[in-house]
Amino acid sequence: MIVENTQVQMRKGILEYCILSIISHGETYASDIIEELRNARLLVVEGTLYPLLTRLKNNGLLSYQWLESTSGPPRKYYQLTDTGKNVLSELEKTWNELVFAVEAVKKKNTTKETTDNIDNTQE
Repeated sequence: MIVENTQVQMRKGILEYCILSIISHGETYASDIIEELRNARLLVVEGTLYPLLTRLKNNGLLSYQWLESTSGPPRKYYQLTDTGKNVLSELEKTWNELVFAVEAVKKKNTTKETTDNIDNTQE
């Protein structure tokens, strides 16, 4: 239970960054976002995605336009605004800093464990 809760919180923490990154590749339909997230093993349901897209739009990070579809009603396609591009750039920097920090901590712990194991075998 504790592990699952932490895993959920970690995924939530990077979801906005991942969504902005997906949309940065060009106009994107919501179901395409879900598919990319699922392919990346970040399981998301529509009930999670649509409120998040609305919040990102209301914060000025996204805009959208309706485009005709060959297979049904018009579809809403999202794109990043200039503000969204700037925020994504800042989030990319933050992500890189976090990856570096986590890897440094993991490396230090691995080095310490290796050193502890060597010390224990020499006793």
